[in-house]
Amino acid sequence: MITLLDYGAGNVRSVVNAIESLGETVRPVQSPENILSAERLIFPGVGAFGSMMEILHARGYVSPLKAYLQSGRPFLGICLGMHALFEESEEALGTPGLGIMKGRVKRFTTDLAVPHIGWNGIKARQASPLFSGLQGDEKFYFVHSYHIAPEDPDVVLTATDYGYEFVSGVQQGQIMGTQFHPEKSGAVGRRILENFLSADTPSVTPAHVPETTQLAKRIVACLDVRANDQGDLVVTKGDQYDVREEGQVRNLGLPVELAERYYREGADEITFLNITGFRDFPLEDMPMLEVLKQTSRNVFVPLTIGGGIRNYTDKNGRAYSALEVAAEYFRSGADKVSIGSDAVLIAEAYLRTGHRTGESAIESISRVYGSQAVVISVDPRRVYVDAPQDAPRQTIETAYPGPNGERYCWYQCTIKGGREGRDLDAITLAAACEALGAGEILLNCIDRDGTNAGFDLELINAVKAAVTIPVIASSGAGCEAHFHEVFTRTEAESALAAGIFHRREVPISDVKAYLQGRVEIRP
Repeated sequence: MITLLDYGAGNVRSVVNAIESLGETVRPVQSPENILSAERLIFPGVGAFGSMMEILHARGYVSPLKAYLQSGRPFLGICLGMHALFEESEEALGTPGLGIMKGRVKRFTTDLAVPHIGWNGIKARQASPLFSGLQGDEKFYFVHSYHIAPEDPDVVLTATDYGYEFVSGVQQGQIMGTQFHPEKSGAVGRRILENFLSADTPSVTPAHVPETTQLAKRIVACLDVRANDQGDLVVTKGDQYDVREEGQVRNLGLPVELAERYYREGADEITFLNITGFRDFPLEDMPMLEVLKQTSRNVFVPLTIGGGIRNYTDKNGRAYSALEVAAEYFRSGADKVSIGSDAVLIAEAYLRTGHRTGESAIESISRVYGSQAVVISVDPRRVYVDAPQDAPRQTIETAYPGPNGERYCWYQCTIKGGREGRDLDAITLAAACEALGAGEILLNCIDRDGTNAGFDLELINAVKAAVTIPVIASSGAGCEAHFHEVFTRTEAESALAAGIFHRREVPISDVKAYLQGRVEIRP
């Protein structure tokens, strides 16, 4: 019996699924007594330090949690669950942690994109049962803006490099913690969990301890999901966002089956974009919630869901916040939510006033779940002009002139699936959304969508220069070389594709094989 400390924030379903897939039974903490009686306790903290500690105090969990940690019984803290072990965090100054270990939690100070998102390695600093069966050169999934800084070097279990070396794991007796998410780290992550669950796993040091670690470029499989004319949820793909062919919605497969196939082929993340129009209220879209639940049972890499993450009032007059909608997706298995059209409207309001309200979907979700949980999906199209002064937007000089020889263009944001253009450019939008608390930009390009002509490198470089958060390149991939091109000619942290994967024109395994030795990847 494994006791899981679920304090009510974020995706813990994947942790439960991973543990149960290893043949164990999970008991969620429902009272302080459950903590005191636990034999093995896992704390998969997700969200923000301040809200986590507030909830732990409100539920009366702090004292029994300290008592458990001082009892010598096995404990595994994951990400924020490890941060809680320390005295304080720069994420919530003035809010004390559990103070089991001396030290604090610091925000990254690096020129690299923050949050640190993706697959990185670890350098073992002591022997541990967690390392049984590992070679030492594996990559694990990280997603965080803050890292621990212990005072006692003897508690350091692993270190990782991201701009500089930081502590990515701790161990003190039976207390263990990882900054990475084993439940989202595929087979090697499940091995970490299996080692923790076993009572007789010996402490070992991996055979290989790398001198440095490097963040891998991510390959993301995207599944556009919508109801077809028969009412069934299917994966589809459009050309310039038109998903119909001979009058019917293109049906490229079932979402759960395709997601599991991409996981087996080596996808580093999977994104679901729900493009079905909501007639009343997104929480009535139960089939999509069920897709997430079923997918997370067998897919142990990060899942993102987009579509309908906004404030709603249902037909009975009850108002639901975007935060409540996002919470349902997180509890169903999503690790991140993607906000599209509403992000444009939120950014427009912010730019008009210059003030944050604290109430927008971007702000409220990032405040509770952390910026890394909020992805902004941008759908721009090129608008050509003869000179920068012809458009009071952020323009670029392009190597691909317009139809009348125009040498400049700006990227017009669109909403409603590309059907409505707005008086806002994609570069300004990305910077505004970062200021509001977003943690990642999914950068599409309507002009390249479905063309197989390659990513719009000019757009990607322009947005990367304007933000300090990670960027996912999207739209236009047609061959393996396009992924190499985007990773070597831009600073994009990941690249996304859909149609070429669905139609098996370019399998993910072929992309990985092509990039091996050319670009840092997760093999």
